[in-house]
Amino acid sequence: MKRNLFKIILMATILCYSTVSYAEYKKLAQTGFQFLSVETDARATGMAGAMTTVSMGSGSLFFNPACLALMPYKVDASLGQVKWIADITYNSFSAAYKPLQGRIGVFGISALMVDYGNLQGTMVWGNDRGYMDTEIFSPSAFMVGAGYAKSLSSLFAIGGQIKYTGQQLGESIVEIEDSLGVRKYIANAFAFDFGTHFKTGLKSLAFGMSIRNFSNEIKYETEGFQLPLTFSMGISMNLVDLMPSLAKSQSLIASVDAVHPRDFPEYINLGFEYNMRNMLFVRYGFMSNRDDRASNFGFGLKLVGVGVDYSYSTWGVFKDTQNFTLRFSL
Repeated sequence: MKRNLFKIILMATILCYSTVSYAEYKKLAQTGFQFLSVETDARATGMAGAMTTVSMGSGSLFFNPACLALMPYKVDASLGQVKWIADITYNSFSAAYKPLQGRIGVFGISALMVDYGNLQGTMVWGNDRGYMDTEIFSPSAFMVGAGYAKSLSSLFAIGGQIKYTGQQLGESIVEIEDSLGVRKYIANAFAFDFGTHFKTGLKSLAFGMSIRNFSNEIKYETEGFQLPLTFSMGISMNLVDLMPSLAKSQSLIASVDAVHPRDFPEYINLGFEYNMRNMLFVRYGFMSNRDDRASNFGFGLKLVGVGVDYSYSTWGVFKDTQNFTLRFSL
């Protein structure tokens, strides 16, 4: 039995890797609303975002909504903050409710707010500098979503989410019909996420897939663009299942995601989470085929339905980033 299980894990891992082309990491297409691609959950970031098949409670809405059906609690909520590059701050929220022990599914909501800070506005002017300062403006972005997931059997679950998202990039003074006027740069769009999760029945080995940020083309002026559509396939397993004597007090989740974004080459995310007595968590994540970062680290503490997670991401030319997430469940 163990030999067959090892073969399945090896074949599934090779399948994930075979979907990834290790081409030069360069931009392939035009997308907008890139804030939707930033991982805002500290547990997920600590595992390099390899969460397509890992239960995240209400936080699954940001990765694979099908995993919402795996939530073991009646109520779950999370608050997160990311200290991103260039002093950009991401604030996220998610909550989920499982009525009737999940017989009619699990319902969830999610939200994301982005603060880009204050910027100095300018406009073209006929002076020595060629421009003049205008007002201080504050770009921002947001997303609100509602999701649903249901286990169709003891092994298979599906889930989806509809999101309304927008970005405000300030305003400028432009020439309109031989006169000067103010034009605001605001764009909004509906987007959809969908995912599946399948338990193989062999220990805790699971497969899954997700499609995120499917939407129509939008534009600010004349140039159209689409949201960062992302397709992910993943496998995961609690490796302690192979050592039954240790299973009562600890676990070691290994998760691998093969990711195909619209605008960059494919890549692999690999994540590990060690759990001691469901109280202390230590995490490591590795991201392949990236020219800006590779390793992530994180840890978490949980006690009586309240958990705190932290992660640290190393970057190349940019400042390293930190994520914080507070969780509640009952």
